[in-house]
Amino acid sequence: MSASTLFVTGTDTGVGKTLVACALLRGLRASGARAVGYKPVASGCESTPNGLRNDDALALQAAGSPGYGYAQINPYAFAPPIAPHLAAEQANRPIDTTVLDAAHARLVASSDWVIVEGAGGWHVPLGRDTDFAGWVAERGWPVLLVVGMRLGCINHAILSANAIAERSPLVGWIANTLDAGQACPADNIACLENRLPAPLRAHVPNHPPPDFRLDPRGW
Repeated sequence: MSASTLFVTGTDTGVGKTLVACALLRGLRASGARAVGYKPVASGCESTPNGLRNDDALALQAAGSPGYGYAQINPYAFAPPIAPHLAAEQANRPIDTTVLDAAHARLVASSDWVIVEGAGGWHVPLGRDTDFAGWVAERGWPVLLVVGMRLGCINHAILSANAIAERSPLVGWIANTLDAGQACPADNIACLENRLPAPLRAHVPNHPPPDFRLDPRGW
């Protein structure tokens, strides 16, 4: 079995990557596909009797097909809520991309879709000489950009989208409403539709329903 992989990144941290990734998993499962989320690296994890756990990775685990253990979904978990490469340095546990690749390969072998959620934005470092952008680009994965719709989003979205498109196939972007009171929301979206090098795939309302779904097939 050869699974399709989609990488979900954002214009920043806290813009709704997990919300969108979970919606993708629910949409794929509703279509009958076996879909699993993958959070390669997570910082800001909490200590539990079962080890460090990250809320985003737990959400992916809950939204995806059953049968996958936490460590399969999140191989690198760090406690400090700081940039992943800094958390890895503090833990004296460098992030090894061969470990990330092996974990991804195991998920691919048992699923139809793997939805990979990055950490922060496109160029977040994984180590001194590596970052998410390089790792994803080398693997040729298609990328979905989540844009947090709030003041300042236009510049962040254009910079992010152009950077992604230079190295990877950008299959689209999601407008996620972070600020329900944002001025001129339709105008902001129209501006980005005109300027971004990929189509708008969905406009997520502020506080979407728990069963909110997206289907990436055909993107």
